[in-house]
Formats: sequence, structure tokens, C-alpha cells
Amino acid sequence: MAYEFEGKSIETTATGYLVNADEWSKALAEHIAGHEGVTLTDRHWDVIDYLRDEYFNDNQNTPNTRAILKAMSERWNAKVDQRMLYELFPLDPSKQGGRIAGLPESKRKAGY
Repeated sequence: MAYEFEGKSIETTATGYLVNADEWSKALAEHIAGHEGVTLTDRHWDVIDYLRDEYFNDNQNTPNTRAILKAMSERWNAKVDQRMLYELFPLDPSKQGGRIAGLPESKRKAGY
């Protein structure tokens, strides 16, 4: 599988994750999100930025949904529940969010 983006073919795994994380950009994230039926808002970007920060600055940590809930509750200064995150990323906040964020596929189970 590959994304055709800006005149280039961006290689992905069979499940849609980028093979080369260095090819990621915000514009590519918008492109990937569009393929997944997601229109990125500021809240989406908060989750994406958090996932990327955790991965690249915390020993390749891939947060699960519980960790994302806690981080977004702090960032948004509001009680965030699972429903809110799944409205942003219907196919799973940690997995779909990570795919759009250009991160490698997490090998752990989704959710908690």
C-alpha cells in the first residue's frame, strides 16, 4: 500500500502505517486523515502532537487510550472521556491517531 502525495508515492505497511517516519509532515497527516474520513481540528492536532512527542521524546512510548485521556484532560483543562476521543478518531485514538501522526504501528492491544 502507498499514499500518492505531492507527486510521490509514500510507502506504507499493509495496515497503512508509514514505512519511513521521516516522510511525515502535517500536510501528509491531513492527506492520511482524509483517506480515513477524518477532518483534523485543533483537538486532533493536540492528540497527534502528544503522540509524536511521547514517541520521539520518551523512548518510543506509544500511549494507550487511558494515557491519552489523562493527557488531553490536562491539556484541555476538562474531563475527557473515551467517547470524546473516539469521536475524534473513530477507529481507536491510539492506533488511528498514531497512523495519522506518522508513527510505527503499536504492537500492544488497543484501549486500556
